[in-house]
Amino acid sequence: MIKFDQFTLANGLRVIVHEDPTVQLAVMNILYDVGSRDEDPAKTGFAHLFEHLMFGGSANIASYDEPLQLVGGENNAFTSTDITNFYLTVPAANIETGFWLESDRMMSLSFDPTVLEVQRKVVIEEFKQRYLNQPYGDVWLKLRPLAFQKHPYQWATIGKEISHIENATITDVKDFFFRHYLPNNAVLVVAGNVNLQQVKNLSEKWFGSIPAVKRPERNLIAEPKQKHKRTLEIEAKVPANALYKTWHMSGRFHDDYYASDFLSDILSRGQSSRLYHALVKEKEIFTSISSFVMGTVDPGLLVVNGRVKDGIDLKDAEAEVDRVLNEVLHQGITEEELQKVKNQAEASLQFGEVEVLNRAMNLAFASLSGDADLVNKEAQLMEQISLDDINRVSSQILREENSSVLYYKGVKKE
Repeated sequence: MIKFDQFTLANGLRVIVHEDPTVQLAVMNILYDVGSRDEDPAKTGFAHLFEHLMFGGSANIASYDEPLQLVGGENNAFTSTDITNFYLTVPAANIETGFWLESDRMMSLSFDPTVLEVQRKVVIEEFKQRYLNQPYGDVWLKLRPLAFQKHPYQWATIGKEISHIENATITDVKDFFFRHYLPNNAVLVVAGNVNLQQVKNLSEKWFGSIPAVKRPERNLIAEPKQKHKRTLEIEAKVPANALYKTWHMSGRFHDDYYASDFLSDILSRGQSSRLYHALVKEKEIFTSISSFVMGTVDPGLLVVNGRVKDGIDLKDAEAEVDRVLNEVLHQGITEEELQKVKNQAEASLQFGEVEVLNRAMNLAFASLSGDADLVNKEAQLMEQISLDDINRVSSQILREENSSVLYYKGVKKE
């Protein structure tokens, strides 16, 4: 159980306080409700670019990292399709330094052209190294637009293509910042050796004067129901042929999410799971195989992917995957399988609450559902999932016309 209090400043900043006097540190996690799904299709990669730009200094602070390191702190950030998340840890006595740093860049980020050029080069290099020059790195650049035809999940957080970042102007950057990086579009979680009144005072002192601006209205195009199987075949210089098969499923805060997540665990979590046992251990068709759910706020994907053993055709490998899935569909799963994945999920929840930073992150993300207390309700919601729920969700998701398949063929290096 994660105990917390919450309040909202006059400018709309939502603040959550989790007191834990047993630790000597304090954590600040600030989640901006903006991700790659909020980008202009012709100007993608901006949310991720801002993850970098936010460390390039602000109007009153030339370097974000230096003053934080001077008081024994450290920080990091990440971007997803749905959110941009910044976090820091400091000795509890120095928490006000965190408030100073975070409020200054929310209020007045530096728009120095030199900073933009530096970070632009960093992001472009990341695009090349992680997505273009790494084996299988371009999988999601190919698979996303195959599975999503309308919804902005069709591009990765890095962006559709390098040119969108190369051509970003200072005006583009300012427009994106002042549209999304607002106090009323953020959730601040302060956790650790702090107290509620202290956080109220510091929040008002450092964030209270930042003006609210009308939040952007999110009118994303919903992905239409898929009616036909989609396939794409590509070749690249990779070590082995690989299969990627996806199906559309519900979003993170939908009632069916936990059943879908359990389905993916039953399929591939551990050596006794359905896919691993049948296709890696017994038939030796795949050298590795896994399945997972994307966990996106809007309806996302359940994914099965694996590296295929040399000499086996990718479509034959897919047929073997389908055979295992059909067993799940027509014969159902066992009570033993369901209880196993429930136990694993409960252990993961408990482990995730050990670190105070994880608790802060979980509270911030749960707040997007409209109820931060979801973090304390998840265990019960998971325990309530029945065999009927798994079977029902399986039949809804694992339809061939609902699938998109990427056949990733390896070619020999010259």
